[in-house]
Amino acid sequence: MPFHHQYLLAQIIKGVLISGGDEKYANYTHYNFSGLKGQTKVSRKGLHFYSSKVTVVFSSLDSGFLDYFLHHLFTYEEIQVGNLILVPELVEEEVIGGITNEMKYVCISPIVLKAPVFQSNVSKAFIHPDMDEFSDLLYDSTMERMESSKQYSKSDFSSFFKFQIIPDQNYLSKLSKAKKKFARIYHVYQNDVKYEVRGYTFPFTLFAAKEVQEFLFNSGMGYLSNKGFGMMDVAFDNKEIQDRKLNPYPIKAF
Repeated sequence: MPFHHQYLLAQIIKGVLISGGDEKYANYTHYNFSGLKGQTKVSRKGLHFYSSKVTVVFSSLDSGFLDYFLHHLFTYEEIQVGNLILVPELVEEEVIGGITNEMKYVCISPIVLKAPVFQSNVSKAFIHPDMDEFSDLLYDSTMERMESSKQYSKSDFSSFFKFQIIPDQNYLSKLSKAKKKFARIYHVYQNDVKYEVRGYTFPFTLFAAKEVQEFLFNSGMGYLSNKGFGMMDVAFDNKEIQDRKLNPYPIKAF
């Protein structure tokens, strides 16, 4: 499903959380999810899914929240996303080991640097990934979100000062030569208000404490992770890619 329609999936997920009746989890925001993955084709009548099965990657640091979401998701015989009818079938856990202080990532969904503000274009401003401001903004949002999760102590934060993003220059150069974009404007809805935000999609290396890496991998990078932005996956080299094709990791899906 094109990411411009991600808000449809976000509405479904929010509806499932509210329908569960637990106020704690109905208002929980420290989770992340990918777009709807399946074989699609665009026609004059719109977007058509040709896959019999589609997947969504869903993640959070809170295992209790994951159990809550999945339990209530599977109480529905059918889920309607736009005109697409989905039947929840199975869920599998993905286990990624080897998280270190230096990780290479690819973006599964766009990263948003600035939170949207009503009647303001602040979240649409373009900032090049080579600029220190790019890393600084993501560091600030990460610390803010980690603090609000209440899973880390003050002494923990004193060791989280290292944070630097290095974009893949070869990738950015190829896009530039092909006149393609790595940053686009997307629509997002919050409390029935429509906002426009700029999202960035490119491979990068992140230097940060292991705990920070784990938080971002599970909760998403930047703002609006609970709207389906900022999901990352570990970048594999050619050998690892071949190994993964032969022995694919299961994915969290519905």
